[in-house]
Amino acid sequence: MERSFKKEVEALKLGDGDTFHGEGILAVTKALLQSGVSYVGGYQGAPVSHLLDVLVDAEGIMADLGVHLETCSNEASAAAMLGASINYPLRGAVTWKSIVGTNVAADALSNLSSPGVIGGAMIILGEDYGEGASVIQERSYAYALKSSMWLLDPRPDLPTIVRMVEKGFELSEASHAPVMLDLRIRACHVTGQFDAKDNRKGEVSGLNRLHGPPRFNYARLAHPPVIYAQEKLKVEQRLPAARAFIREHKLNQTIDGDLADIGIIAMGGLTNSVLRGLERLGLADVFGASRVPLQVLNVAYPLVPEEIREFCVSKRAVLVVEEGHPDYIEQAVNVELRRADIQTKVYGKGLLPQGGEYTSEVLLGGLAGFLQATRPNGVDADALAEKGRGIVARKAATAQAIGTALPVRPPTFCTGCPERPVFSAIKLMQREIGPTHISADIGCHAFATFQPFSFGNSILGYGMSLASAAAVGPNMDRRPIAIMGDGGFWHNGLITGVASNLFNKGDGVLVVMQNGYTSATGLQYMPSSKSSRSGTPPGMDIERTLRSMGVTWMRKVRTYSVAKMAATLKDAMKSAEHGLKVIIADGECQLARQRRVRAEDAVKLERGERVTRTRYGVDDAICTGDHSCIRLSGCPSLTVKPSPDPLRTDPVASVIDSCVGCGLCGEVAHAAVLCPSFYRAEIVRNATWWDRTLFKIRQTVIGWLGGYNGAVAT
Repeated sequence: MERSFKKEVEALKLGDGDTFHGEGILAVTKALLQSGVSYVGGYQGAPVSHLLDVLVDAEGIMADLGVHLETCSNEASAAAMLGASINYPLRGAVTWKSIVGTNVAADALSNLSSPGVIGGAMIILGEDYGEGASVIQERSYAYALKSSMWLLDPRPDLPTIVRMVEKGFELSEASHAPVMLDLRIRACHVTGQFDAKDNRKGEVSGLNRLHGPPRFNYARLAHPPVIYAQEKLKVEQRLPAARAFIREHKLNQTIDGDLADIGIIAMGGLTNSVLRGLERLGLADVFGASRVPLQVLNVAYPLVPEEIREFCVSKRAVLVVEEGHPDYIEQAVNVELRRADIQTKVYGKGLLPQGGEYTSEVLLGGLAGFLQATRPNGVDADALAEKGRGIVARKAATAQAIGTALPVRPPTFCTGCPERPVFSAIKLMQREIGPTHISADIGCHAFATFQPFSFGNSILGYGMSLASAAAVGPNMDRRPIAIMGDGGFWHNGLITGVASNLFNKGDGVLVVMQNGYTSATGLQYMPSSKSSRSGTPPGMDIERTLRSMGVTWMRKVRTYSVAKMAATLKDAMKSAEHGLKVIIADGECQLARQRRVRAEDAVKLERGERVTRTRYGVDDAICTGDHSCIRLSGCPSLTVKPSPDPLRTDPVASVIDSCVGCGLCGEVAHAAVLCPSFYRAEIVRNATWWDRTLFKIRQTVIGWLGGYNGAVAT
């Protein structure tokens, strides 16, 4: 049930003379096909997860070009794919979410960058950094720097992004080094247009196969003693070759301006934000022209010393705009200028924050501070600084004018999510046996760290929850509970967590959320899904896998059975048996289910077949207004409303129209022995004669009992 991109895929067929319209990630996908790639792989993760989704839906186009597509089990297996470019003239690209994905792939990347490549090798990174991020705040620059992989950071407009993809492969081949393409969240989703080109078949592909391997060459292996020579090659040959290519092909850009005695050196991905800040101060326009000269680093690493010197030599001062810490680029600029005895003053961190995303408001303050520090001729720096402060203050004034602060809305589970009942059961279990250490994990289930559950003592990485509890259990008088999704299980949890726990004879509880998809990144298929992207069952099963590894205490529980889940958790926590105890919480992702059921129901309705939809509600007369049901489930469809009884001042619970009929509210009320105020109703469309007869009988009986007033629900 992956999201379909069949409509967007049509844009990948455009050729010479056509104009492409769309967003950044789709443009990257088109650029890959225009570059003659032989293979593409990766692991899904925001903000680049739909790059793979698009390619999955474009398998027909890929087959025509002979491009091999691999949906990898994790980022390490994706990075290892690039090994094909070490010995063969194969252009290949892989993708994942950074920085966490790059951490997983680090071993393979180091071993790839040491011998270098013959065919162009590109890593497309979704840089999940800043206010919209979902991971730790780190950048990819350090990986590129330490391993001598070149880091492209294109200005967020489609022509530049596409050109950097195409030139990135050429740069990789010219310098025999892997290349990283860094795409911030805004770059992934920026929309625009560019002049398309015809798609190209790779020199070698599934349509033009190699006849055999090259003659054995030990120098192509990342293994002593040749690794020492390879380190010298990085510095003495690959780095100069890369700088020469960057300079010759003008991969970096210069925007001229009349305030020529100052300048700004900006990472490519931040260029639009810098120009927007200057435009708000009256020093640029919306079309990208600027009064302050800009050096745009579409290649963030390596820097080209000649370009830095040429830009700075005639300037009194420059501002380096570089997100994150440490200030790698600012330090490098200072070193290159002092080596050349150029005394241009360099500003950067200090005027701008040491860490954090450089939003429009942040850049306004930094740019205003730079102008006040340098005071260029013809500019009233103090007036511009005051203007900037006024723009920032307008936001606070608007909030004050509204009168009340907007409520905080943290992310939460989808309505009817099968994982929510498990956390309700854990709450009920802890009421009886007391609180316990809970190791959280990456995925939808991480939303349990928010209210009303507030579960989770650590998050160490995707699939690492069980491993992160390894030293907790032996030092605590109560077993720890590790939460892991089925996606995390296959990504890393099976080896890092389960195998290590069994090998070390650990004693703890593992809850595996089996919802059938890698849900948090867009409902991609995985090894234990009922179907694969080809439509056939993958044939792997979590329960069989665990039993084959030696897990003996295992229970499989339907997630919506809150009482049974709570009882199973208590059994696992109190069991006298030593060893890993696994509870497989089984329940299909509700979002995927709703998409599937809606389509099935639509077909049935067209045929005139009977269709039922389950809804739940609360009897106002019975609800006590205690609201334990809300505190235990946190369902967004469960809210409060004023009591219709004028003698009761407390609001009563209410189920709103977003209810999907999962039944959690009733299950929680039953398991926690709450008030019996919930009722279940079935909405029947294309009702049969029996449905209508039964409805009339029920109306009559309820009327005899005094409970029916003659109104019919609509």
